[in-house]
Amino acid sequence: MASLKDALQTIQNHRDLSPHYGELLDILEEILILREEYRRRMQKEIFAVDEKLIAAKIKGGFPLIDFSSVIGDLAEPQAYFLALLGIAEKRAPGETGEMARKILEGEILFSDLIRESFNPPPEEEEAADNEEEPSFDLVELFIEESLRPVLEKVAARYGDAVRRAGWAEGYCPICGREPKIGEIRDEEGSRYLFCNQCGYEWNYLRIKCPFCGNEEQQSLAYFTIEGDERYRVDVCNECKRYIKMVDFREAKQKADLDVEDIATLHLDMLANDEGYD
Repeated sequence: MASLKDALQTIQNHRDLSPHYGELLDILEEILILREEYRRRMQKEIFAVDEKLIAAKIKGGFPLIDFSSVIGDLAEPQAYFLALLGIAEKRAPGETGEMARKILEGEILFSDLIRESFNPPPEEEEAADNEEEPSFDLVELFIEESLRPVLEKVAARYGDAVRRAGWAEGYCPICGREPKIGEIRDEEGSRYLFCNQCGYEWNYLRIKCPFCGNEEQQSLAYFTIEGDERYRVDVCNECKRYIKMVDFREAKQKADLDVEDIATLHLDMLANDEGYD
């Protein structure tokens, strides 16, 4: 995990190279600073994991935390979420401030937002499928981010046990989220997937779609941006899904995938233009 100092330096490097991402990078910078503060605040264990069941869960392809049914005390994540809403409110006063008011007054249940984030109603999934191009929804990002500090603790505590048990799925073994980005590492070119929800990274087969499990090489492909081979998009022509990958081996540096995910939104747009979701 990158230190806050390193992450902020990476953000500045991207600002210099890609000024058009300035506002989004400013928002990310504020998020990372707030995250560091709430990491220190959030000491309570919210999501209990039965250590005796880890091996069986991993073998069965089940993540350690099931958000379809179990949600613990969310007071601390809710406080973090309200603080995150303040980032948007000062840029565009009104909508997020009204949302914060409704949460505080009980008109909106924060637990429902979390549950729906992991288990979106069918009409929301259909609406997402029909979007012509990727949208950047700050509220959706903040809902996801609100659990990051507490889920990082779960990942740190049980990550080694998960690795020993041999997780082989394309979704996160800690929280069940699908990855958006990953990294190519080591001399063998191993592929690691990254979970934006909890920060966990896991090794995954190079020639396999993390979304549908397709292993037919002729229907798996990738594309890059001319002149910058560090970034590529892996695509599957069976399920028409994609995942962004970074490869910093030549530069001998570890990628900060939180930052790289925001700084590569142009790759999401390109993938969408090519018909991938």
